[in-house]
Amino acid sequence: MKKFNIRKVLDGLTAASSSSSATAQPGTPRENDVVQETLQSEHFQLCKTVRHGFSYQPSSMAFDPVQKILAIGTQTGALRLFGRAGVECYCQHESGAAVIQLQFLINEGALVSALADDSIHLWNLRQKIPAILHSLKFNRERITYCHLPFQSKWLYIGTERGNIHIVNVESFTLSGYVIMWNKAIELSTKTHPGPVVHISDNPMDEGKLLIGFECGVVVLWDLKCKKADYRYNYDEAIHSVAWHHEGKQFVCSHSDGTLTTWNVRAPAKPAQIITPHGKQPKDGKKPEPCKPILKVEYKTTRAGDPFMVLSGGLSYDTVGRRACLTVMHGKSTAVLEMDYPIVDFLTLCETPYPNDFQEPYAVVVLLEKDLVVIDLGQIGYPIFENPYPLAIHESPVTCCEYFADCPAELIPALYSVGSRQKRQGYSKKEWPISGGNWGQGTQSYPEIIITGHADGSIKFWDASALMLQVLYKLKTAKVFERARTKEEKPNTDIVDEDPFAIQTLSWCPESRMLCVAGVSAHVIVYRFSKQEITTEVVQLLEVRMQCEFSDVDSPDPGGEQTPTVPNPGASSSPQESEPPTQPATGNNSSEGPRDNIPCLQLRSSPLKQFPGYQVELVIQLVWVSGEPPQQITSLAVNSSYGLVVFGNSNGLAVVDYLQKTLLLNMGTSELYSPSDPFQRQPRSPRKARQSCGALCDSNDGSNASEDRCKSPTSAKMSRKISSSSDQKPDLENRSQRWCPLTCNRRFYSVKADKKAARMNLKWGVYRTRSDPKPNAKDNSFTRSRSSSVTSIDRESREAISSFYFCESFPRKSDSLVSPCLLVGTTHGSVMMVALSLPPGGDQRLQQPVGIASCGTLVRLKGGMLTMGLLDAAGTLLPPSYEPWYDPNTSDEEKEKSRRRRPATPPSSQEGQDSQFAVLCSEKQAKVVAMPSQTHLYKHNITETSFVLRADVVQMAGANCIACFCANGHIMTLSLPSLRPLLDINYLPLTDMRIARTFCFSNLGQALYLTSPTEIQRITYSQETCDNLQEMLSELFTPVETPEAPNRGFFKGLFGGGAQSLDREDLFGETAAGKASRSLAQHIPGPGSMEGMKGAASGVVGELARARIALDERGQKLGELEERTAAMMSSAESFSKHAHDMMVKYKDKKWYQL
Repeated sequence: MKKFNIRKVLDGLTAASSSSSATAQPGTPRENDVVQETLQSEHFQLCKTVRHGFSYQPSSMAFDPVQKILAIGTQTGALRLFGRAGVECYCQHESGAAVIQLQFLINEGALVSALADDSIHLWNLRQKIPAILHSLKFNRERITYCHLPFQSKWLYIGTERGNIHIVNVESFTLSGYVIMWNKAIELSTKTHPGPVVHISDNPMDEGKLLIGFECGVVVLWDLKCKKADYRYNYDEAIHSVAWHHEGKQFVCSHSDGTLTTWNVRAPAKPAQIITPHGKQPKDGKKPEPCKPILKVEYKTTRAGDPFMVLSGGLSYDTVGRRACLTVMHGKSTAVLEMDYPIVDFLTLCETPYPNDFQEPYAVVVLLEKDLVVIDLGQIGYPIFENPYPLAIHESPVTCCEYFADCPAELIPALYSVGSRQKRQGYSKKEWPISGGNWGQGTQSYPEIIITGHADGSIKFWDASALMLQVLYKLKTAKVFERARTKEEKPNTDIVDEDPFAIQTLSWCPESRMLCVAGVSAHVIVYRFSKQEITTEVVQLLEVRMQCEFSDVDSPDPGGEQTPTVPNPGASSSPQESEPPTQPATGNNSSEGPRDNIPCLQLRSSPLKQFPGYQVELVIQLVWVSGEPPQQITSLAVNSSYGLVVFGNSNGLAVVDYLQKTLLLNMGTSELYSPSDPFQRQPRSPRKARQSCGALCDSNDGSNASEDRCKSPTSAKMSRKISSSSDQKPDLENRSQRWCPLTCNRRFYSVKADKKAARMNLKWGVYRTRSDPKPNAKDNSFTRSRSSSVTSIDRESREAISSFYFCESFPRKSDSLVSPCLLVGTTHGSVMMVALSLPPGGDQRLQQPVGIASCGTLVRLKGGMLTMGLLDAAGTLLPPSYEPWYDPNTSDEEKEKSRRRRPATPPSSQEGQDSQFAVLCSEKQAKVVAMPSQTHLYKHNITETSFVLRADVVQMAGANCIACFCANGHIMTLSLPSLRPLLDINYLPLTDMRIARTFCFSNLGQALYLTSPTEIQRITYSQETCDNLQEMLSELFTPVETPEAPNRGFFKGLFGGGAQSLDREDLFGETAAGKASRSLAQHIPGPGSMEGMKGAASGVVGELARARIALDERGQKLGELEERTAAMMSSAESFSKHAHDMMVKYKDKKWYQL
């Protein structure tokens, strides 16, 4: 961390110089001195913790039948190891080359990996973070196949040239014993046999090696005699070979979809040829060819027929059919369809010995995007219920949120409703991959991860104790009608698929209120209930948000009419007295542009809502004069106020979800006070409309829309927020006026800045808060709008990027805190909006909520990302909330729950500033004293880059700002002084997925989607880093190897059992000599002490590294002592020989020598 000290000093000087001019008010230093900051740089350290999800782009697989550990290799050089539920490990080869094959040293705690760059590596799995012990890089030949016999230390390596080399896995040195391809095949053969595609030893005779060449030639090689015993020729290329356990037969799979069975001692022709999926002609001709059988396994049982499992081999006329796994058992053939193409499969057997009855009990199938385990012991071959969190990518992840230190009762509540969603028909047996042990970490606080997906689903995950388990799944698309034919598909503008995709979400863990926004400009409010209900009519609120340019400088529209104020209690349903919805096909005709129509059609039939999250209200933005609504960029919900607020590039809207009414619909420019120095007027006076990018669909007929527009209850709202319809207040006093406002519950509109630009979803990045505060913001690249937008449009466009509900001082003159809403924009402005809430109970449901804009609080460089509020002691003041109660219980139960609401602390604050507003944008952070609005501190986070994600988080009993920059730096700043505490160049932004999903949480936790299928969790807490070794799971556990099969009396007497081979005599340096040095290069791995040092660099602090350095020094001293002892021994031996020579020739004359 020392390399960042200079930058910290410079940043500190910059912050000090910039804040000195802003803190020139009396009393401020005294206020600053009150806050005692406890966070120091020593509290922070960055390291990866664990990776969850399915291995992205898998390429190979291996299984240890004794340790019960599964290993998966990928095309990017990653290695994932799985044991029992909760036991996972991730490793990475430095080269990044694809893993073509994996081989376990069974029950030895080691694994051999072969890569596409022609290197092999030995992994040590006896430590919690596996490390490479040895590597061997081939220089002249390409590796195609590896085979390691059970309980052998000699690894066979087949190459593309057709040769076989042998490696000692203990020392990772090549043997001088080589099987050359020209000696293996017949001398009369004129063509090269092709690469080696299979190597295996005879189960009953370790001295006989079966070699399969791609051309179709199979050779049984005698290792002792160094010659070929038998050669088996077939016209079709070979893909795999499998032995019968007695060693008398083997099966080959071929490229024409056939299986050939050969007797070892009858090489002339196959004993049997079958085409499992070929149509058998009646005239006895050869069946028509099928697709290649990529792999076959032949497993025997004591009590019944053998199993033959194969992948591929389907008929060519099955076009479009999904990949299948075929299980042949006796006369029955089962074809099991898979959801994705098959990468590899393994048959799990009871014994690790190849010369015994295999007794298969399951098949592990590795698919391109899933892992399936099939139970062979039950009728119908059911699959096992997968305990790993491999369904993260079931639908692509579009947003992600992380909540650490949640209320303790949340996880059991979500699990109880989620357990009813589990599929039926799984195997009743336990998960067969059951190796390893859980970690013994002390981290016990609840953690929840929420993922939003492209199909509109939302998943809640239990992420406690470095594990991940799905708790509950919510399908938001249920409230909308689904298109059943191509003609009914939504007419989309910028996204051809996934109109229900989740764009951003806001969640209050304490009240369990959930609010989600989708790409079709829709917002859904959910309540949590443990009871099942049926909703006859889904509550709908349609909002018309539009922007228009004005040629005048003032945002006042002049003579526009003010909104009507209907009786708040006149209607209890937002859909009362509304005309029935009609298909909107007429709006696409030449009669006129599409108008007043939402992008999605609401469900018209009754909605059965199961226990869990149930729809409270649906809000949809509608088309405006032929232009689709802008997508929602920020969102927040507050259960204490009963409000939902959302914004986009047109402005913001505030909705009372208790009364189901729209309270405010205002353009961004109208939030500024007329005398505000930060107010920005449109740079272009033109009034031409530009389309706003969103998904679209037809819902209502044009006639119905026109009728609604002409209705007096749907009159356009004025830009002024007025308490009466006949009063036109002075603009100068507008920001000081409380404005109760109610509107029609079906349709609303407002005129504001019309300079709307199409926002491209593929480049926009939208997020919500990651800590338990319903604050939402937009972490979008403000510089990555659609190509159709001009630079002037981008500069003048000001969208809403973040919200924060709080209890603060709306104005400088206020002495009492009151409900407020902080609004952040993409131009760095922070505006204060005052909220006037009616009393609780029935009055809350009848009286309107008052809203007043109080102008700009502060302006920062770059778009606003996050906001927070501290008290005078520097303690975080989270937004108020209402404790959860079940909305479907009796009124008495509701009142009991509401009475348990904690009392609000006294809000009277006299005299000096008593709060600190924490504000962070893409470029800088500021702390402002409230209510004086004095700028206390400022820190320029970055000059050359910009911040993608920022959060105010709790850490080690204090608070700080955590930031992730586009240049890969992760930084933390103290509060309130904004001192740099951590600055590490961790992860350069290489993928928009990282920017879209990166989020911080409390207690030093963070995560992001490192691939489309995997979540990477990291920590920036020194304490967590120090305890990481204890928290991680163990892969290797001491297990006794099963006893070898009994040979029997007669087999032992007549030599019919398995014959062993002393491979050391054949392959050792004494017998085989040394291999050519130019063939392969040995590379020592970072295992042992070096591996411990590497692990320590990311896990422990300087003290632990010093201990390791001492241990390493001690090891070197020990090695020096051993070498000294060896030299002394050699000297003593030389002295002895010299003495013997002297005694021998002592008394002899010169002529006797």
